Amino acid sequence: MKVSDLSTRLGFEAICAPAGDADVTDGYASDLLSDVMAKAGDGSVLITIQAHKNTVAVASLIGIPAVIICNDRPVPSDMIEAAEAEGVALLRTPKTQFEVAGTLYPELRG
Repeated sequence: MKVSDLSTRLGFEAICAPAGDADVTDGYASDLLSDVMAKAGDGSVLITIQAHKNTVAVASLIGIPAVIICNDRPVPSDMIEAAEAEGVALLRTPKTQFEVAGTLYPELRG
């Protein structure tokens, strides 16, 4: 699956879509950034409610190409700026983390 598929096929709102279309190979749902740093893998999409620029920093550090912000949380401008600078896609949805994980699981592991 490509990052662009997250919005085009699965309907997540694209807040920031950097150039290129990285592969998404796995998913990881967590709101604890230290947990994400320890357990999420390169190529994962991060499913979270943490809408701040530190989330982008962690994603960039590990090689996460996309972050999905759940529960329609507002995305601050400094997070968008950080995502653009780091080449991390930001997406948003009114769905819960549970719903998003359930949507992505069969797409990535099916």
